[in-house]
Amino acid sequence: MELVNIYSAAGLLEADILKAFLEAQGIDVYLSQESVGRTLGLSAGMLGRVNVMVPEPQAEEAKTLLTEIAEGEFEDYEYPEDMDQSNSADLDL
Repeated sequence: MELVNIYSAAGLLEADILKAFLEAQGIDVYLSQESVGRTLGLSAGMLGRVNVMVPEPQAEEAKTLLTEIAEGEFEDYEYPEDMDQSNSADLDL
């Protein structure tokens, strides 16, 4: 399986957020970062960059989703009414 780098995130936090979003859309995601950057917890510069990689057959769909995020397509997203919200009652906010 050949992986394609679709985005270079500025740190692990941004990469993890994109990974979670893309996986929720059914795309397999792998993150790659220089080991010294991860060890030192860097989020700036070349050592802080995290490559967001997907299998080549899913690359175009993933890139389209990233473009839609950048264009604000998901800003006003409304969750379905039947979504299970039973866990939200357990939170002490």
